[in-house]
Amino acid sequence: MFKNKWLLGMLLLILLSIAACSNNASSTPSTPFDQEPEEAKFDPPSTDDLDPDDPMTEYILLGEKAFNETNTVLSEEVGNELSCQSCHADGGVSQSSSMVGVSTQYPQYRPREGAVFTLSDRINGCMVRSMNGEKLDRESDELKGIVAYLSYISEDIDQDADIPWLMQNTMEEVPEPNVANGEELYETKNCLSCHAQDGSGTGANSGPALWGENSFNDGAGMSRLSKAAGYIKRNMPPGDDNQLTDQEAADLAAYILSQDRPVWEGHEDDWPDGGRPTDIIDKDRREQIQNGEFDWTEIENVVPSD
Repeated sequence: MFKNKWLLGMLLLILLSIAACSNNASSTPSTPFDQEPEEAKFDPPSTDDLDPDDPMTEYILLGEKAFNETNTVLSEEVGNELSCQSCHADGGVSQSSSMVGVSTQYPQYRPREGAVFTLSDRINGCMVRSMNGEKLDRESDELKGIVAYLSYISEDIDQDADIPWLMQNTMEEVPEPNVANGEELYETKNCLSCHAQDGSGTGANSGPALWGENSFNDGAGMSRLSKAAGYIKRNMPPGDDNQLTDQEAADLAAYILSQDRPVWEGHEDDWPDGGRPTDIIDKDRREQIQNGEFDWTEIENVVPSD
């Protein structure tokens, strides 16, 4: 009897010790909160390596095709002649406006819309603004496919990793633009060889439309001077980054944004909680620029010329 009680006591002691260790382990985070996140490695997987027997492969490949050929795969929903690849080169897997790691950034609060967005929401935001079209049905294979594709090329990126190649296309301080100089640069820098003399483009991926009915509307992020100037400075001309000075990129951006383009009807609903950026070039501002009446210093981050 005594022996059984002793064995029972030892068993309880062991169980309590294990429970205590488990509690201690669960209460201690695996990564200290004050530790700097590790920098992600840029090494996106290729769709050539997909397992043909994996049921997700079909969705990923459909998503890749829809990303690269958006205006043809989703011709009923896209309202212009652009594709996702028009801005995000090489299917989003180059470091030029890269999409590698983007899936780790959602859900995300979006001050422009004043709401928490999922990755699907963000894709649909591009559909109605950059693509000047319609939202995709949430149950559509194409939307599921684009989400699957962006998740696949981001699969090796940790949720809390530092991703230095994301969100690099903003010019924090923009030199006061000169639209006339931008028009001249459009020719001398040979932008028209890809984007055509009238800005109508030569193809969604070879040279997307920069203005006119087949380009992005003025509710897109690219309709902001700091975004357009930053994108041009960092990515243009393709394969020869940083050839342009900040001033040249600002002048080109101002010239491009001064041209007529589709109008976003939801401007009044954007930034519902305040904080609207001062560099949005909408229809009223385009007309002022065209008439030589716009004061660029109305934009907070424009640095006045001497």
